[in-house]
Amino acid sequence: MKFTAEQIAGILEGSIEGDPNAEVDKLAKIEEGTEGAITFLANPKYTSYIYSTKATITIVSDTFVAEDDLSTTLIKVKDPYKAFSKLLEFYNQVKLNKTGIEQPSFISDSVSYGENLYLGAFAYLGDNVKIGDNVKIFPNSFIGDNVEIGNNVLIFPGAKIYSETVIGNNCVIHGGAIVGADGFGFSPNKDGEYSKVPQIGNVIIEDNVDVGAGTTIDRATLGSTIIRKGVKLDNQIQIAHNVEVGEHTAIAAQTGVAGSSKIGKNCLIGGQVGIAGHIQIGDRVKIQAQSGIGRNIKDDEVIQGSPAIGYNEYNKSYVHFKNLPKIEYRLTQLEKNLKDNG
Repeated sequence: MKFTAEQIAGILEGSIEGDPNAEVDKLAKIEEGTEGAITFLANPKYTSYIYSTKATITIVSDTFVAEDDLSTTLIKVKDPYKAFSKLLEFYNQVKLNKTGIEQPSFISDSVSYGENLYLGAFAYLGDNVKIGDNVKIFPNSFIGDNVEIGNNVLIFPGAKIYSETVIGNNCVIHGGAIVGADGFGFSPNKDGEYSKVPQIGNVIIEDNVDVGAGTTIDRATLGSTIIRKGVKLDNQIQIAHNVEVGEHTAIAAQTGVAGSSKIGKNCLIGGQVGIAGHIQIGDRVKIQAQSGIGRNIKDDEVIQGSPAIGYNEYNKSYVHFKNLPKIEYRLTQLEKNLKDNG
């Protein structure tokens, strides 16, 4: 789909220098721009590329003044980075703008859904599923019985949403994610075997949540596993039963959160972090990658290490850790000297 400079300037509320009828149908980095592409210049260190880029249109700051001839049409805006992000969002909406029900697919007779539903081929909608407006469910997705899905939700190919799950508005569930599988609940017997503890709760995902590809969110044993509004979960994360993740917390890939732990609001959690069960993490906590969390964390702490200690303490300790071979050698020499002189 092609757009003119005039149309794009209208979307971005920008002004044009060059050809208002210049057309583009793809996006590119400024150093890789080709004919028919639109790019942007936000970082001054890339300024030299604007004179050599082959991109048809370039978004620049409204303060930009060319010092040489340009072959690209300019769209001037207040903030090029934000403007390009807005354009990316618009482009994504156009690209994903599908409606209708493809066949083969299965829809239970008791399903209800709103306007502009897209249901991809080989998708399954179970009994009593309720779906809002402008929902897009891509091929090979499974939506179990009694699931509720709000408005403007994207569920990408191969996602599995188990029964009783509740998903709010404006959420994104990426391919391969599994929401509502059984929590890891087993009771040991005297003979060393395990009996399964039935997991009869559900998962609640509030508004504006993103769930990455391959991420799993387990249903609660009783009650609900809750992902609060605005949470962003990366790919391949494990959220166990009865966990609660607070509003606007972001968690990077391969993190595991064990059962019944509570994570506060506005936390930033790095990749491969392990969080033990039944602990409390406060608000605005920052946890560095590969940390192991086995204790409660207060508000505003910055944590690193495994087991985790204070970030500043960790950095000081690490200096000594790197010097351990030298320290050990000096101690050995001191012991030897004492022995020789004793």
